[in-house]
Amino acid sequence: MTVETREQPYKLVTNLPFLAGACRSKNDFMLSEAEVDLAQTLSLRPTCLAELEHLVLKTRTPPQSPHGPVHEMKGNQRAKKTMKISQIQFIILALICLSLPACNKQEEQAESEHQKIVTTSPKVEDVTITQQYVCQIHSQRYIEVRALQEGYLEQIPVKEGQAVKADEVLFKVRPILYKTRLAAEEAEAKLAQLELNNTKKLNEQQVVSLQEVALFEAKLARAEAKVAQARAELNFTEVKAPFDGIIDRLFQQQGSLVKKEDLLTTLSDNSVMWVYFNVPEARYLEYKASQGKTKDNTRLKLANAKIELVLADGNKFEYDAGDTVTVEGKFNNETGNIAFRADFPNPDGLLRYGQTGTVLIHRALKNATIIPQRATYEILDKRYVYAIDKDNVPHQREIAIQHELEDIFVLKSGLKVGEKFVLEGMRQIHDGVKLEEEPEFLPPEVALANQKNHAE
Repeated sequence: MTVETREQPYKLVTNLPFLAGACRSKNDFMLSEAEVDLAQTLSLRPTCLAELEHLVLKTRTPPQSPHGPVHEMKGNQRAKKTMKISQIQFIILALICLSLPACNKQEEQAESEHQKIVTTSPKVEDVTITQQYVCQIHSQRYIEVRALQEGYLEQIPVKEGQAVKADEVLFKVRPILYKTRLAAEEAEAKLAQLELNNTKKLNEQQVVSLQEVALFEAKLARAEAKVAQARAELNFTEVKAPFDGIIDRLFQQQGSLVKKEDLLTTLSDNSVMWVYFNVPEARYLEYKASQGKTKDNTRLKLANAKIELVLADGNKFEYDAGDTVTVEGKFNNETGNIAFRADFPNPDGLLRYGQTGTVLIHRALKNATIIPQRATYEILDKRYVYAIDKDNVPHQREIAIQHELEDIFVLKSGLKVGEKFVLEGMRQIHDGVKLEEEPEFLPPEVALANQKNHAE
């Protein structure tokens, strides 16, 4: 019989009963019934030190007989038999010793798996939920400043990033050609005026008819219109700011030859920032339902809400947008979202066009039913808890989550106030199997205090 005790010690422990059974059929081993029973017992209880000591004592060689050679010969035969027995007992003893660490480990694991079952119940209280949306920040007014006339740029009086006032000159095209054109048109208008005056005198003398007078009046009106056009073209050589704002990058420099509609710079009005973010359709319907009926369909007032902005560095913007947003007119069919716009005042000029951030919508919910997240478990895409009935029988129950906070769930349905559910010890529970011991009940206030564990 070959025994491999080093590579598979745990496998040999499970085979001890087989080894003892094999010893019954082998006359060479000369084991008694009691010794075989002892081997089977030790295979089940390897930690019994008293039986181990008994085995060690039996393996010792018996003393020599004092009754002479005949008795000594019989004693030698008995010694040989005892040696054969001791070999088997030594193997059993070695296997038992190897099994001790495994058995201790199993006992420790069993003790660690035993956990007291703790229950609690839902709590109803007012909570504040926070919904986050990635956003893009735009200026209230943002325009491209383009050239209105052709020509060379004169000295540019503004710099990039400079704040300017309405009607302040930003760019100026050399006006020489436009001044001469205006002077020529003014001369034509003066000539038309003289011709009209002369025709009127002739009409008074009845030399020409009234039709001649009307003809020269129309000629004068046309000349005056050309003068106005030439003056407007001259004024267009100066590009002015249409509103207060901040100059962005300068795309043209002094001396550059520009044509009509060439981009010179951009101007941003950052007094109020428009922050855009996308809202799913289901959340949009929820917001509309909380608002109720209203005549203004473009503005949406969020009940018991506060809108805040978190910047890229993680800090909150000093000013909030109140509780009202603007809703665009259509959904994006590809994403299923609709764009919202929140207006944030920007008196300090911290926000600029093109920034990104996160919009936080804080909403107060009255009489919300809440439970700890760690009391739930997930199967596929559904959430469950173990509800305990009056007979201490746990039942798997599906719950509907309305909102998810940092460490609690706001329930939409599934549990009622006063119903018990398992908070700790879910591994000891089987659906529909009555609990052996009365579970410990933890008040909801205590169970919800200092929550740090999320649902697994």
